[in-house]
Amino acid sequence: MGNIVKKHKFFWSQKHFLLNVFLGLLLLTASLFTTYYANFYTTIHASNSVTDIILDNIPIVNVDVVYSEGATVFLIILLIIALYEPRRIPFELKSIALFYLVRSAFVILTHLGPPPFESYLDPTDLIHKLSSGDDLFFSMHTGLPFLMALIFWDEKKFRYLFLFFTIVGAATVLLGHLHYSIDVFSAFFISFGIFHASKKIFPKDYQLLVQGNS
Repeated sequence: MGNIVKKHKFFWSQKHFLLNVFLGLLLLTASLFTTYYANFYTTIHASNSVTDIILDNIPIVNVDVVYSEGATVFLIILLIIALYEPRRIPFELKSIALFYLVRSAFVILTHLGPPPFESYLDPTDLIHKLSSGDDLFFSMHTGLPFLMALIFWDEKKFRYLFLFFTIVGAATVLLGHLHYSIDVFSAFFISFGIFHASKKIFPKDYQLLVQGNS
């Protein structure tokens, strides 16, 4: 515990670190606002649903608990990991912000309606409130955990943990008929691109993140 406190004292006393955390929070806030308006746009312009080779051949499973509580557990673990090693915070914040910005851009391009029948989701749940249900492409429940797996690839315990969340997220949205299969499978490729874009755009933050792994 004392070691963790020392790390925080060291990093939070540096102006450069403080500035990068502030910029990360600013970018994340802007990306969340962008996501909100992208959801609003897609709700207005949502079109018809389409057939899907996977959804058409699997039953609908009630995934409300896993969809909501699983996402909450994922976010709590992500926060704990960041607090355990504060050097990770700037790159995590900026990468997540870029993820939301890219996803918002994709969401407003194509306006497919959601699958006609889907799992019940508690409308009062916070996770559900963050999504209009029409923001389909690409799957956040798949893409964000996979992005974290890529970020922590050199730390095996975290890599496998986030790959587990990726698989659970993908299975959840497919079994609940909450996303089309293309939303899920494309998330791997797009998240891979976002990760490498983040490394190029925020190289110093990435070097800070990985310096403790060498």
